Amino acid sequence: MSYNDLREWIAALDRAGELKKIKTEVDPILEITEIADRVSKGAAKKYGRPGGPALLFENVKGANGIPVLINQFGSERRMQMALGVDSLDEIADRIRQLLNMKSPEGFLEKLKMLPMLADMGKFFPKVVPTGPCKEVIKKENFSLLDFPILQCWPQDGGRFITLPCVITRDPKTGKRNTGMYRIQIYDATTAGMHCQRQKVAAGHYRDMLRGGSKEKSGAQAPSPAERRLGVDIMARSGGGSMLAPGDRPSGTMEVAVAIGTEPALTFSAIVPAPPEIEEFIIAGFLRQKPVELVKCETVDLEVPASAEIVLEGYVKLDELRTEGPFGDHTGFYSLEDEYPVFHVTCITHRKNPIYSTTIVGKPPMEDAWMGKAVERIFLPLMRLTLPEIVDVNLPVEGVFHNLMIVSIRKSYPGHARKVMSGIWALGQAMFTKCVVVVDEDVNVQDIGEVVLKVFNNIDPERDIQFTLGPVDSLDHAARLPNYGSKMGIDATRKWPTEGFTRPWPDEILMDEKTKAQVDKKWKDLGIE
Repeated sequence: MSYNDLREWIAALDRAGELKKIKTEVDPILEITEIADRVSKGAAKKYGRPGGPALLFENVKGANGIPVLINQFGSERRMQMALGVDSLDEIADRIRQLLNMKSPEGFLEKLKMLPMLADMGKFFPKVVPTGPCKEVIKKENFSLLDFPILQCWPQDGGRFITLPCVITRDPKTGKRNTGMYRIQIYDATTAGMHCQRQKVAAGHYRDMLRGGSKEKSGAQAPSPAERRLGVDIMARSGGGSMLAPGDRPSGTMEVAVAIGTEPALTFSAIVPAPPEIEEFIIAGFLRQKPVELVKCETVDLEVPASAEIVLEGYVKLDELRTEGPFGDHTGFYSLEDEYPVFHVTCITHRKNPIYSTTIVGKPPMEDAWMGKAVERIFLPLMRLTLPEIVDVNLPVEGVFHNLMIVSIRKSYPGHARKVMSGIWALGQAMFTKCVVVVDEDVNVQDIGEVVLKVFNNIDPERDIQFTLGPVDSLDHAARLPNYGSKMGIDATRKWPTEGFTRPWPDEILMDEKTKAQVDKKWKDLGIE
């Protein structure tokens, strides 16, 4: 099933026994984090299931009666509920069917496709005149400090919004993008917008710096002189990450932030989709019905009509401010850095809004389950470019950008290295610090089997390669911010055509006849 808003989702969690309502007063400064961390990490022992329950804090100190929802995605079962499936692989299967659509040949095939094409119409968002997020509209005398925004960890730079849908518009194409970027609260009306350099919203920001709005359809393309100016601005500003000496274009980029959206839409903000596909369409695909949008009050953007809270505003192209540090999903504090400043011009919200949030830190936490769902959904998209991939595993402890284990159908010498290069060319997968490639007979979800095969199969000098390129902004070990080295390990069986001429030993396996005989005797043996 799909959910019309966050409140339907909370009610479904409650009916399923997946929600714990807490009436004891709690502090949004550190205390909620400690509670949620204990629940997510101690869940298997205390609650009988991994991840523990979702938590709804109904009495939050200084929150003006606004409840806080956290850990809503914090188990495999809740991720399945959020996306309306019994298995996350169902979503991947639906994506495969969509990607495998081919042009119909003949009248009958066209008729057969009509229902599928009609279903695809459900994916596209629709703009409606108004919605619940407009129940309260504040264009003046508003404050970000009215909401129970968390400070998660002791050394955090302040309070951070951690589960927002941040909406921007491509200045060249006009397409909307929805991403999830943390937002540090500076004061009542300003905040730090942590759009990492390689994320789509940061690309919109850079295009504005370059004067990319001139490249809109029907507009005159930039002249060679304007393009040279864009190159110069990028070089002097480090891709927009610092204030360049000399002239920096003035102007603003409009931004809207939706907080407390229904689960498929919230999840779509972290799915690594191509920038040409709006996340509102992805959410429509996941929920099998369109997302309803309403126009903002003070910026030219549309936001989810059923959101609990909406922040409208802009960032200036010539203004950066220190953001961070922030206790991140790596288990370490990401360092402070310079980021654009979000100036809030209007706040709208539902009557008696619910504030949804999350925390990140040493795994496993709520984001681990979200990341594993992305892994399953991303697999068919990876196969579009790399069809030889059988399966992938992004171990939670590798915090998703440090380690990817990939099994492939090896077909020619050097195939594993081709796959490594392909992964480093795939969108957000470019951040993967270590890529381990194994043969198709290895179950990449079984870490014990992976370790056995990898470290038996490699000659380190021969099978490990290094490359330089962009790395995650959170990688504190890299030689430079956002730039460092990556490693690939070819743990496939080596072929004579790859220079390996020694015999390859057989793997130890019991014969099937003996296994069947022992199966018949097993109960009589009384071992278990």
